Amino acid sequence: MKKILTRYGDGSPVELTETQLMEDMIAGTEDAADRGNINPLTQDEMDHLADIFKCPYRVVGVDPGYECVLSYDGSPIKMLRTNVTSDRILAMQIYEKLMGADTLEMGFVDYSYKPIKSILTFEEPLMEQALLMTTAPIMYGAQPNLGLYSQPDGPFPNPAELLPRGKIAEAQESYEMAVEEAVKDMVYVASSMYESGADCILLDTVGAAGDADALAGLKTAEILREKYPDIGIELGMAGEFVLGMHGALEYDGVRLAGLYNHQMLELAQKAGVNIFGTVMNTNTTESTPWNLARAITYTKACSDITKIPLHANIGMGVGGVTVHDHTPIDVTSRASKAMVEICRLDGL
Repeated sequence: MKKILTRYGDGSPVELTETQLMEDMIAGTEDAADRGNINPLTQDEMDHLADIFKCPYRVVGVDPGYECVLSYDGSPIKMLRTNVTSDRILAMQIYEKLMGADTLEMGFVDYSYKPIKSILTFEEPLMEQALLMTTAPIMYGAQPNLGLYSQPDGPFPNPAELLPRGKIAEAQESYEMAVEEAVKDMVYVASSMYESGADCILLDTVGAAGDADALAGLKTAEILREKYPDIGIELGMAGEFVLGMHGALEYDGVRLAGLYNHQMLELAQKAGVNIFGTVMNTNTTESTPWNLARAITYTKACSDITKIPLHANIGMGVGGVTVHDHTPIDVTSRASKAMVEICRLDGL
């Protein structure tokens, strides 16, 4: 029987028989369905995914008519990771002119809103120059990163130190104070960059510090939407569900702790978000078919209910892709094709 060459989540190669391939995909979709209380993939969808893995070519692409928009986070930062020494405007020009990027993103190297606040004087004219030298829409993005608001980096007691000591109320209070400060900083930075010409504001890696982090992102989106009715806002998740670091925080009467992406999507729409970025984590000890079937199951639960464009995060350990800074094209192209064709995505 012909073997199918694929990889584990850590990138190491593995050969599977067709039977093993299907077994891994079934296990992956059932895991997601059980955890998220959502529907598993149908047999037709499983057969479609299997055909993508069976394709003998190293690189695959979507069928004609399924092409989608690509959005990026931290474009200049990714140039630095590949040892390309360039300023941010040149990095965006490379993305646009050489790589054919549909959208651009001008993030600061310290990809968090708090430190950007102190350098807005430099960021605003840079955005204006970038807009004059490029054609594609430019996003400005960063993370809420509530960790920067805890001591010793920030003003509030560190919940990670309080919780092990049993000071739960004090830790929760610290999280709540951090949310308010983070929202102020994010609204301030986003407003300045939008007024400097940014086409869209990216709230990236929302929920990385748990439910308080997620609440900060939703509140910021709500305030920006009310302040600027026409503003573009993309909210990208940090993981497949929200960690309950506080445990009791709510948005619009819904407790955030434990929410999966399809549940966060509904809140993001209420907050005024234009584009939602789903994230599904990769298990390094399972195969790519297992991881991708699982990621598609979660993502399809979002695409089935969304009222706004959906851009699934693909790469670097999410979206069924291996845990690498520079992901292998055989996995990335298959994950992209499968996500777009099965989940009917608007973008990646």
